[in-house]
Amino acid sequence: MAKIVAVSDKKLLKAFIDFPHELYKNDPYYVPELFIAQRDMLTPGKHPFYDHSRIQLFLAYNDEQKPVGRIAAIINGNHNNTKNVKEGFFGFFDSIDDKQVSQALLSAAQNWLKENGQTKIMGPVNFSTNDICGLLIEGYDGPPVAMMPYNAPYYLDLLEDFGFEKKVDLRAYRYTAGHYNDRAVQLLDGLENRLQRSEIIIRKINLKKFKEEAAALREVYNKAWDKNLGFVPMTDKEFDYTANDLKLVLDTDFCYIAEQKGKIIGFALAIPDINQILIKIKRGRLFPTGLLKLLLGKKKINGIRILLLGVIDGYRKLGIEACLYGRIIKAFKARDFKYAEASWTLEDNEMVNRPIENIGGKLYRKYRILEKAI
Repeated sequence: MAKIVAVSDKKLLKAFIDFPHELYKNDPYYVPELFIAQRDMLTPGKHPFYDHSRIQLFLAYNDEQKPVGRIAAIINGNHNNTKNVKEGFFGFFDSIDDKQVSQALLSAAQNWLKENGQTKIMGPVNFSTNDICGLLIEGYDGPPVAMMPYNAPYYLDLLEDFGFEKKVDLRAYRYTAGHYNDRAVQLLDGLENRLQRSEIIIRKINLKKFKEEAAALREVYNKAWDKNLGFVPMTDKEFDYTANDLKLVLDTDFCYIAEQKGKIIGFALAIPDINQILIKIKRGRLFPTGLLKLLLGKKKINGIRILLLGVIDGYRKLGIEACLYGRIIKAFKARDFKYAEASWTLEDNEMVNRPIENIGGKLYRKYRILEKAI
């Protein structure tokens, strides 16, 4: 029987963060998370999530006192208050292929959530849908791209065996160089000229005014994505924390803003696929050699993830979305990149999925969020 231990000190937290490295040490597609980023994310006081929410981490040990699994039970206060529900999450879930171990972990998370007044458990979600979320269920043919999850195929069986059922599937689309429709690029000048008649312009992000840009983008983000399933508005501190993280990998060729008379009304963000470098950084440690790999490898990245593209209500279907896509495709071609992933999208969001498919995006991976009453 697996022994479940609540993480209560730095030593256990280190074991919690490091467990996936052992689990996937023979998997060529596994990409380690950076240790310092995970440590800060999972330490109350270090991340603004804890201003309104709380978590409890659990580790599973076998008879030889070796870790065999981990899980986080998460109560997202913003989610519950915004939606007037009592729904808990589980995240950071990893387990050996053993139902006794997974059941012990899931029971620990479920019981903690129930004891704290929750009536449902959903996941995997690492804090909220603004963060890494979803269980990979299709597309095990390569490493994940930046900020996307990865797990072994047997995870779905473990979760369904515990009583979890599908809530929603998420999609990832892939473009490869030379195999997409660049009509948006061909029409770009005409579309932008038409928008300019309404004093709408498309421009790159201004990193010299990053703080001011981020503040305006936060407002657009919370408005443009508010209808998405599970969406929770980010607090000012959460958005700034995420923006500062993204700034480290931001490439201005892939971040565009739609603006009317100085008011930001939409934006698109694609980030370099930093996982091309992280996959080579052993156990997610920047020292002694990881930092050098990171610095030297950034210029060699040849793929992107289209992370965000949204326009606020009242400005949609004017051609702004096509211009934002066109700008990214144009930069993709100019930089001679090899692939792009558009992710993630909701399976039933035809307004987003159809244009992606029309441009030539191929559905190649699926992720699932599951739920269970408690």
